[in-house]
Amino acid sequence: MSTLHPPRHDFVFTAQSARVRFAPGALAHLPQEVEALGARRALVLCTPQQVETAERVSALLGPLSAGVFSGAVMHVPIEAAREARAHAGAVGADCAVAIGGGSTVGLGKAIALESPMPIIAIPTTYAGSEMTPIYGITEAGLKKTGRDPRVLPRTVLYDPELSTGLPVGLSVVSGMNAIAHAAEGLYARDGNPVMSLMAEEGIRAIAQGLRGIVAAPSAIDARSDCLYGAWLCGTVLGHVGMALHHKLCHTLGGSFNLPHAETHTVVLPHALAYNAAAAPEAMQRIARAIGRSDGDAAGGLFDLAGALGAPTSLREIGMPKEGLARVADLAVANPYWNPRPLARDALMALLHDAWEGRRPSSTRP
Repeated sequence: MSTLHPPRHDFVFTAQSARVRFAPGALAHLPQEVEALGARRALVLCTPQQVETAERVSALLGPLSAGVFSGAVMHVPIEAAREARAHAGAVGADCAVAIGGGSTVGLGKAIALESPMPIIAIPTTYAGSEMTPIYGITEAGLKKTGRDPRVLPRTVLYDPELSTGLPVGLSVVSGMNAIAHAAEGLYARDGNPVMSLMAEEGIRAIAQGLRGIVAAPSAIDARSDCLYGAWLCGTVLGHVGMALHHKLCHTLGGSFNLPHAETHTVVLPHALAYNAAAAPEAMQRIARAIGRSDGDAAGGLFDLAGALGAPTSLREIGMPKEGLARVADLAVANPYWNPRPLARDALMALLHDAWEGRRPSSTRP
């Protein structure tokens, strides 16, 4: 029997349902999907940078549209969430259509958290948050996350054509962010064989797709691979718990306003190196999915990020070195479960490596 697939007969798996429509041109079916939910006034959500796309979606909806709200912001500040909720009420919206990445989907979730309004998500990045019941809201410099079935989008339209305009650099860090979701799912305390299969396949698809996008940015097959992988990786994140990697990224993003996907890209190899000895099967699966025959998941992802042109240090994405100690303190003060116990000195070493951009090593204490 392969050591990569040991039997696991002690787990609980509760499926979370969402309607998924995946195809080039799937956006054209949006009006029917709104009507299928029994909605009549759909508010289109977006970031300020995606107003043109959102207005096109609003025009497609015609009389079903309640207009566009373009106030989605990274890490969902509570002020933005309150403004969006008030606007949705003022225009009589009974449905939210979130088009964009994790920031826009997150804003839709913030609305749904305090209203019965269903969400239709139309991802244009590979964040994967559309497949999770996880929400995050930042208040007073701290990002608080939680799980609630009310925030899970009811319908997701995956249209690879919508991501062909995503710049290569953003595509790469968005895909690396998705890989992080699946990687931690492979050693989650509440993991199960179904999620492990989806995680490995999701990582494989995204790694393959990102290499294709770097070679040919508008290639629909590569874009489809990444979107397919994002669906799988997001599904994994939605069904199992998070560990050290996500704790560090939530702290870095919420407390220092670092760019979300770039932070995940930089931190992931170091978090995996920290956990390598405690989760050897997960590391073998990750390495296999990205094509590393030596089994070095942490080094392999660091090398992949560098080869794809992604940032590899916290320093280059704006993290002040003097803030590392605060990150370590917050991580140990309110830790997520992790296969290796959290030790402040070891976390400081991890953070310094990540800040400097040193290639991670699972042999470093």
